[in-house]
Amino acid sequence: MSVASPHIPIKYVSLLILVVQNSALTLVFKYSTNQGKYATSTAVLLSELLKLVVCFTLVSQEDQPKRDKKASTLQRIFGPDSWKMIIPAGLYTIQNNLQYIAVKLLDPATFQVTYQLKILTTALFSVIMLRRQLSVKKWISLLLLTLGVILVKMSSQKSQGNSDLYSQRTLGFLAVICACLLSGLAGVYFEKILKGSQSTLWVRNSQLAFFSLFPALFLGVMWMDGESVRTNGFWYQYNIWTFGAIGCQAFGGIIVAMVVKYADNILKGFATSISIVISSVISIFLFNFQITPTFILGASLVIYSSYLYGLD
Repeated sequence: MSVASPHIPIKYVSLLILVVQNSALTLVFKYSTNQGKYATSTAVLLSELLKLVVCFTLVSQEDQPKRDKKASTLQRIFGPDSWKMIIPAGLYTIQNNLQYIAVKLLDPATFQVTYQLKILTTALFSVIMLRRQLSVKKWISLLLLTLGVILVKMSSQKSQGNSDLYSQRTLGFLAVICACLLSGLAGVYFEKILKGSQSTLWVRNSQLAFFSLFPALFLGVMWMDGESVRTNGFWYQYNIWTFGAIGCQAFGGIIVAMVVKYADNILKGFATSISIVISSVISIFLFNFQITPTFILGASLVIYSSYLYGLD
């Protein structure tokens, strides 16, 4: 008589990984910027380079003719339609730089909640660009999401004690909103390209990472942080937390791709909810974050709206 060995379904494993990644990304970003004043654009560049290496490896492991596997991999990645990834690559690169700016200026819990506005921007761009029809339930969830973020913003204003802090956090919110707009536009554009192409997800991610290197280098490192890099060097004030942030950002897209493949929208909503709770609790101990009733109400609305949006 054989006993079947217990196993955890892959969708729950991917869900657990997504929760850890979502929570760690914001917290490690914040802690790394507190520990060292490094040029964050260099971290964005390195994360795209690491992502390219990982995605290239995954493409090379896909079913291909064994005769000249390396040449076949390069041909698939740099095919005649690879140029289509230039636009989303530029959008994602700017978004990633804005994430660092927002995390510097906001506490992790507020950033985590506010960043869920990308659900709203993605939905709106999908209606405009993909002619997608949203159900009444989804529109209600988007309305609740917006209301929740407004309450979190009001909570942030109440907890501020001086005008400098108010200006700092207002700039942080603006950075989050811009990042959400770019995330929504890039995500829908990426989806549109995938639907009209026979290339695999990993091929497209390889192209995305490759074309992201150019804006990350020229727009980020050389233009945005050029003076700092020339004066202090590329690796100025890098530490283990900096490399942790780079790893979280690089593997984030790969984890999301895995979750899209194996988990459903309801599970992704749960992952978002759990991540917000974890970030809020840890922020209390690491960053002296003060949870107010208004924040709890706003965060609860955001969590519920994320769950409601994924029900259809």
